[in-house]
Amino acid sequence: MALAVSQAAVSQIAVAVGLVLAAIALSAATRMGLERELGIVALRSIVQLTAVGLLVTLVFKHIGLAAAFIVVMLGAASVTSARRVRGVRRPVLVSAVAIGAPALTALGLLLAAGAFPATPRGIIPVAGILIGGAMAAVSLAGRRLLEELQDRIDEIEARLALGAPARTALFPAVRRAVGTALVPVMDQTRNVGLVTLPGTFVGLVLGGASPGEAARVQLTVLLSLLAVELAAALLLARLVTAAAVAPGERVIAPRAPG
Repeated sequence: MALAVSQAAVSQIAVAVGLVLAAIALSAATRMGLERELGIVALRSIVQLTAVGLLVTLVFKHIGLAAAFIVVMLGAASVTSARRVRGVRRPVLVSAVAIGAPALTALGLLLAAGAFPATPRGIIPVAGILIGGAMAAVSLAGRRLLEELQDRIDEIEARLALGAPARTALFPAVRRAVGTALVPVMDQTRNVGLVTLPGTFVGLVLGGASPGEAARVQLTVLLSLLAVELAAALLLARLVTAAAVAPGERVIAPRAPG
């Protein structure tokens, strides 16, 4: 059995590396200029997942380490999303609040309801999924919202000049940004089981769970993500727009003369 597992592992790694090399070659052939980035991302994922695999083995044995690991996940997610909201002060803090508040609230509710076991083995995967989903929503909403505030400044100023409150003037930009942020999770939820089999479902089935049990857990995760990602995008938009109209902030860039 050990030999079979080893052979499977080698095959998985070989195929994965081969596909990455094919992607790099395709980028070079089509002059996309993504070769270096693809290589770095692939290498980084190998290093990170190897380290995380070793660490999680230890974390699963201690609830205190599990809590610390969640803090690390939230910190990494906040730093990643902060790159999309650099126009506001303290972007890491803004991202941390927008990601952490809905993700950790949903995690607490799921654990309190008994949807998942309140053990490190149950907490870590769910926390990672929720934080990851919130991070994606915050990154997409932040990027789109800042673009909206830059590109549509004339429309916003016109509404303000007509006497509209700041929140009303900024609302169309917020709605477009939040709508963009929700596209991936909406599409995934709408087509689950028809177009794709999500990772949670596949992982549970490969781990020995019945398809019915895997489907139930996956459904719980997907529906939770809908709420978490919407709340994260809305909270991010609220924080950014509040900064946009605050004295001294430069979220909305001034127009060039003439």
